[in-house]
Amino acid sequence: MHRILIVDDSFTARSLIKKSVNICGLQDALFWEADNGKRALEILRNESIDLVLTDVNMPEMDGLNLLKRIKSSPKLFDVPVVVITSLKNDTSERLMLQEHATAVLGKPIAIPEMYRLLKDTLHMI
Repeated sequence: MHRILIVDDSFTARSLIKKSVNICGLQDALFWEADNGKRALEILRNESIDLVLTDVNMPEMDGLNLLKRIKSSPKLFDVPVVVITSLKNDTSERLMLQEHATAVLGKPIAIPEMYRLLKDTLHMI
């Protein structure tokens, strides 16, 4: 059973991301949700998480700073982080990948792209 943390300040966006993951074949996944990076770090300290799916623009701590904090922690470095953003472009994608994001997906989420990511990159399906 896969443990997935979804980080987005929009309840609707978190619901759509969860639905996308389920459509891709992970109906048995356990989900944790956070509305900002600060809350996500609290969850990551207390739970064993297999994958983080995070937005970029959020209050208190944005997705880029969350990514940097995860990747600077020896305990969390190996947790894959996928950035899901409406601000996807070559520059932002390059920046996220330089900070060790596993991948960057655009909003709205393309189900085939999410499926390939979960299957090929993360070996979750």
